[in-house]
Amino acid sequence: MSTGAEEMAARRPRRSRRGVLWIAVGAIVVAAVILGAGALSGWFSSSAITLVGAGATFPDPLIRKWSSAYVTVTGVRVNYQAVGSGAGISQITAKTVDFAGSDAPLSATERAAAPGLLHIPETLGAVTAAYNLPGIPSGLNLTGDILVYMFLGSTSPSGITMWNDPSIAAVNPGVSLPAQAISVVHRSDGSGTTFVWTSYLHLANSAWNTSLVGKNPAWPVGIGAQGNAGVAGKILQTPYSIGYVELAYTVQNSMTVAKIENPAGNFVLPSLASTASAAAAAAPTLPTSDGDWSGVSILMAPGAGSYPVSSLTYLLVYKELNAIGPSMTQARAKALVDFIWWAVSAQCPTAPATCDGQSYSTALVYVPLPQSVVTLDEQGLRNVTFNGQTLRT
Repeated sequence: MSTGAEEMAARRPRRSRRGVLWIAVGAIVVAAVILGAGALSGWFSSSAITLVGAGATFPDPLIRKWSSAYVTVTGVRVNYQAVGSGAGISQITAKTVDFAGSDAPLSATERAAAPGLLHIPETLGAVTAAYNLPGIPSGLNLTGDILVYMFLGSTSPSGITMWNDPSIAAVNPGVSLPAQAISVVHRSDGSGTTFVWTSYLHLANSAWNTSLVGKNPAWPVGIGAQGNAGVAGKILQTPYSIGYVELAYTVQNSMTVAKIENPAGNFVLPSLASTASAAAAAAPTLPTSDGDWSGVSILMAPGAGSYPVSSLTYLLVYKELNAIGPSMTQARAKALVDFIWWAVSAQCPTAPATCDGQSYSTALVYVPLPQSVVTLDEQGLRNVTFNGQTLRT
């Protein structure tokens, strides 16, 4: 090497071993970030899934509990809007939600408007006759006839408009009934709870005619409130009122509720046990998930301890999830089926501690599904497809 070249080489800065080490560490960090980003993007894509549902207020406390538990277990969020069964059915028919909730099974007309919807029973509950009578605790005896004529009020020659009416006094010996006008409270929105209640009234007495049975009938008397929570709140605020409220809401709000006479002639309080008793005989006769559920009812069930206003409530989901449209992807479809499977399952062989949506039912005053209904639900979910491919085996 020439002297000039040697001088040039001598002037070049030398990299210390420490510098080389930092360069190597930096390269490793960059590589880790790149690889990590790929891994994290996969995790975030899963956890960022939000399933959207809408419908019945009846099961809302239970669905909200499921939602909070499920996101912790899986990262998948469930956004359920308790807007009433009628609105939920409208939204799933319009395909603006991934699933809907309804306390009323689909009518023939609703099925025709939304072909391919499956009924997935999610829980069991009771509709109570909740009242606000100062000084009178839970357990006032009421018959179906009395309730019918209360809700018909002054529009019927036999209408019951006062709390000290002789017919109420006759089944409540020793109770000091107030000489106060009855204020009837009902739902103002399209409601599956209303469908259950009005169906019961019709079964109890034909004076409640079929034109008054439905999700949003033309009420003869009373004041309306939105949702189960709204009716519960209105009753609590209105002395001498009576209305119909799902059992879980009455427990949460420490409301007073009536004993209602069942077909066996017994006055029965709504409870987990009396609701389960009503459901026990119905489960073996249920249709398949894709069958006709329009006639399914566990109202006025036989049995000495059966509560007469008990009901299934349903999740509605399309059998072919492509029907939802471009918003439904393979990943979302799989997440939807997995969530509903978890919600209705009584057990999960691979992770029993985390796969048991029904375990939350009892604490919230809902009746866990009988195993026969769980089996029916699981078979229905095995038939759900995306692009013709099953999502659960």
